[in-house]
Amino acid sequence: MTRTSRSFRTTALAAVAALGLLAGATACGGDPSGASADGKPVTLHYWTWTLGAKSTVEAFNRTHQDIQVEFTEIPGGTEGYSKLANAVKAGNAPDVATIEYQMVPEFASQGNLIDLTDYAGETVKSKFPASIQSLVTFGGKTWTVPYDVAPQLLYYRTDLFEKYGIEVPKTWDEFRTAAAKVKQQDRNVRLASMPKSDAALLAALSWQAGGKWFSTEGDAWKPAVNDAPTRKVATYWDGLVADGLVQTFTGWSPEETKARVDGRTLSFLGASWSAGGMKTSMPDLSGKWAAAPMPNWGTAAAGNYGGTSYGVLKGSEHAEAAAEFITWLTTDKAGVEARLADLESPSSALPADPEMREVAAARFDTSYLGGQDLYALASAQVDTIVPGWTWGPNQMDVYTAVQDTTAKSGFAAGVDAGQDKAESGIEERGLKLAE
Repeated sequence: MTRTSRSFRTTALAAVAALGLLAGATACGGDPSGASADGKPVTLHYWTWTLGAKSTVEAFNRTHQDIQVEFTEIPGGTEGYSKLANAVKAGNAPDVATIEYQMVPEFASQGNLIDLTDYAGETVKSKFPASIQSLVTFGGKTWTVPYDVAPQLLYYRTDLFEKYGIEVPKTWDEFRTAAAKVKQQDRNVRLASMPKSDAALLAALSWQAGGKWFSTEGDAWKPAVNDAPTRKVATYWDGLVADGLVQTFTGWSPEETKARVDGRTLSFLGASWSAGGMKTSMPDLSGKWAAAPMPNWGTAAAGNYGGTSYGVLKGSEHAEAAAEFITWLTTDKAGVEARLADLESPSSALPADPEMREVAAARFDTSYLGGQDLYALASAQVDTIVPGWTWGPNQMDVYTAVQDTTAKSGFAAGVDAGQDKAESGIEERGLKLAE
């Protein structure tokens, strides 16, 4: 086992008691039967925002007679998770939903997920690296099944970098220098945009810098959303914004996309999954983009920017059938190929199952990135993800606090607000806060 794997597993196990997921865990229930009493196919309801979902569901339904899946697209981020949590409370939640890794502890501790140990525990143990297993397994129970891992990447316009004489920055100091050089040449153009609306991106950048937003001491939580590495990151971006060196478009907004299309934004901070969306949002720029490792603070490093898993929500009467669908999605060649076959919303997610990466790479059209092997690049960055990161039990509220305050007062103020919310939220949920 690698040093990274040991560290991830240690922090995951340390969080078990603090999450309250020992014997007598709250997330249970649902009829495990995967068969319909009237002999008709079991119908599963599946909610997600992920690219490639439509083609995946269509392929599954064509090849499975006993289970059929109905797909509903929901928003990503805090809006989508609120929708899922409210659906559980109302008793009309879907059977299957996408749960990003940062939300697994929160959804499990709130009782929103069915324990999948009996249905998918062995699959998770046998198919995924220990560092990924630890993100979905707590208290000896498997709560979700991983799909992808999402190391950070920098996407940049090769033609415009050449036009402005910009080398791909390897460090954040070089990034700032390049940003100043671009602005000096054209005051209407910027090297990049740093959205104030994307707390997940700020978390990934803090992770890369060595920050650890949450840790545990015995059965108590110790939040550090504004720790020293995070404050370094926040101050850095506040400085670039104050000096007018970067834009602050709302993440994934039409305004942000238009600036990229028009050549007013030369690069952006993304992850392995970003390339799929680029094809649909900027189709005319095929062949003009490339990807590179994220700039770092002096040592090669990355944070995990997102990454998804699939869970079965409380109230589902078809946990066994849902687990069969999820296993097909995450570990079956046909499932991975189907996700990449959707021409309307192609996916470039990097499978967490190493055996599926070559399958995904073979299906991904590399022409958009000028023939670059995105999967080889992203796979190499997985090994640089900094170990020791733990997600908190009230992550969605922390994200909201960070975003709301950042929009008004900047990134440094945002992480301070996130720290305040982390502390108060832990106590409000009846969990112990470390002194």
